[in-house]
Amino acid sequence: MGITEQTIFEQFPYWRKAIGVEAAPQDAPVTAFIGCGTSYNLALSLAALSNAAGRPAIAVPGGEWLNRPGSYWPDWAKAHVVALSRSGETTETVAAARASRAAGAFVTAITCEAGSDLTKNCDRLLFAETHPAEGIVMTSSASLMLLLGVQLLGYKVDPAVIDVATGLLKSLDAKLPALLAGRSHFVFLGSGPLYGIGLEGALKLMEMSQIFTQAFHPLEYRHGPISLVDERTVAIVLYGNAQASAETTLTRELQQKGARVIGFGGLGDLSLPVTLDPATVGLACLPALQLLGERAAQSRNIDTVAPRHLTKVVTLA
Repeated sequence: MGITEQTIFEQFPYWRKAIGVEAAPQDAPVTAFIGCGTSYNLALSLAALSNAAGRPAIAVPGGEWLNRPGSYWPDWAKAHVVALSRSGETTETVAAARASRAAGAFVTAITCEAGSDLTKNCDRLLFAETHPAEGIVMTSSASLMLLLGVQLLGYKVDPAVIDVATGLLKSLDAKLPALLAGRSHFVFLGSGPLYGIGLEGALKLMEMSQIFTQAFHPLEYRHGPISLVDERTVAIVLYGNAQASAETTLTRELQQKGARVIGFGGLGDLSLPVTLDPATVGLACLPALQLLGERAAQSRNIDTVAPRHLTKVVTLA
């Protein structure tokens, strides 16, 4: 078992430690979830969950919030800024947190690195220890930051989510060789809070396997991108509870065009039941999506410990 695979399968004891780490939502006209890469994908999911709970929220890349926050929220200095960074050293995110505090905003940091620059530029810290063997590709740390963010929004994370996540991981792994065989085009489809999770699944697959991958809202996929579907396609559908019938219709259409479909919570060539509170469905799916990227990389003899062109911490001079 390689190091990346190890951190995927061994992340759940770290979840147990993080469950119950709660902080009351901050009173503010809007919560701006900011981050880069994986952290931005998680921010998209958290913003959707926040809005669903009745607390206005937006998700903004760290560099955008640093350089043009007014493009995203006019009275941005009164926002509650939630900055996500595994290392706590991401240049844009740390600078955005610092600038937000200087302007009067309240900043909450979510990180897996104690003593980092981000922890020194926040008003409140949410920290979770991640797997010590984790390398460049974010696996355990991504799940943990999402977990902390969900709890920040006031949602309760039932420890049963670990059993569901473990079951999804093992069920998918058993079927992946057949699902991946002969396939080179991957698309992830998810709506609401699952759109960010779909983006993260796509990012993992690209980072690990160097396969060009896409992510869309499910019903948007029919407006042009579906033209790419053929017998080389694998579609990963993250079913939401608001439009499951329409997503099932889309799945059948994709299958008719030659795609194999992995359905989390709904119809697919492989259907994986996900019976959880909607707030934790994305969390439960993350490890399986991480493993999909790892197995795709292994099928191409690519070592995911050191993906091409990537570093563990992205800093700008």
